[in-house]
Amino acid sequence: MSFIDMHCDTISELMKNGKSLYSSDMEVSIEKMKLSDVFCQFFAMFIRMSEFDSPDEAYEYLKKMHVFYEKQMRENREEIRPALCAADIRKNRKDGKISGILTVEEGGVIDRDLSRVQELYEMGVRLITLTWNFENSLGFPNSDDPAMMNAGLKPFGKEVVERMNELHMLIDVSHLSDGGFWDVAELSRGPFVASHSNARSVRNFRRNLTDDMLRKLAEKGGVTGINFFHKFLGEDGKGSVADMIRHIRHVRKVAGIDTIALGSDFDGFAGPCEIQNCAQFGKLTDALSAGGFTDEEIEKICWKNALRVIESVL
Repeated sequence: MSFIDMHCDTISELMKNGKSLYSSDMEVSIEKMKLSDVFCQFFAMFIRMSEFDSPDEAYEYLKKMHVFYEKQMRENREEIRPALCAADIRKNRKDGKISGILTVEEGGVIDRDLSRVQELYEMGVRLITLTWNFENSLGFPNSDDPAMMNAGLKPFGKEVVERMNELHMLIDVSHLSDGGFWDVAELSRGPFVASHSNARSVRNFRRNLTDDMLRKLAEKGGVTGINFFHKFLGEDGKGSVADMIRHIRHVRKVAGIDTIALGSDFDGFAGPCEIQNCAQFGKLTDALSAGGFTDEEIEKICWKNALRVIESVL
């Protein structure tokens, strides 16, 4: 089986710790991706805004992270290449290379400068996660506070979504408030994604999607990437494959098989996970097969649905 993983924080962690993408103790590395035939990996440039004195300082750090990412691509070009669209992925695949898709996790780095969306696009960014866990210039995050959870995108956030529509960038609602989700659903001209979110009906956690959200995502042709973080999977804190299957079954039931992808969140969380790194993705496919999922359904979950969305938007 082959795989597309729609979210990891590996680049941010590699830069922070001075490690190489090819081989490291990170959960995602080129060596590990090759073991599981991960032929396309979304790499998030994650920014924690509270670590910086200003949005401008955060944006400058993001640009340094982009330089680091480009350096890793150059140093490992015999194994991995950047991809800007589905055609790039297919060419890289034909040439025996892994594809890397660059993303931004925390739209707050845009601040109130719409020209930064264009600049990010020119840097190769093809997906933006509009918020992280705190309010920013675009909108509000998922929250236990009902007022914040129900708040939608700010006027500038709507401008960013419109600009992303024009540039054919993937709009990512993971971490976004419920109100923000529905604003994106209205404003997005094509498929949008929740790159690393699960089903709230299975695990009642604010970062997961309600059944109505899952159905809307399906209606728009988007996907949700199943997140491997134990807090989003179940209450036992084990991060089990069985819990992943429970979420997948539920999404299939309420929104259809075409709405399911993978968004591991590797190198972005701490705690137990039965699938310890991307070399072990086969544990999930084995469990899906044993659970009665067809080969076609498993392929859709593991890569076909994600590639369809990439082809539709980028």
